[in-house]
Amino acid sequence: MIERERGQSTVELAVIIPVVVLLILLTVQAALVLRDRVLLVHAARAAAREVIVDPQVASATKALQQQGPPISTARVTLTGGTTGGSLATVTVRMRPTRVPIVGRVVASTVLQERLVVMIEGAS
Repeated sequence: MIERERGQSTVELAVIIPVVVLLILLTVQAALVLRDRVLLVHAARAAAREVIVDPQVASATKALQQQGPPISTARVTLTGGTTGGSLATVTVRMRPTRVPIVGRVVASTVLQERLVVMIEGAS
């Protein structure tokens, strides 16, 4: 081994490790956003089921809180009719879970799911 090449692999390792760690963190962040999206769809369906029976924001919010974190931090809005036979739109919004260092990539992202349901009862 030539004297000038001693430690070459150490320098290469020191250069590549931050890149590999960053790629791993980005992969974890992408997985968390996808997980949050699936949880949001499930939570929006639960909130919509509650609104069908009781067309109040409070009942939809209670359904979201029963889902647990991170969905329990989501916001729900209800628009449309509240009488039997009318259509109501349930919209659930939340920010995705953020991983330290790379979480800034999704800092301004808001996940949203919107469902339109028919309220139960006499029309």
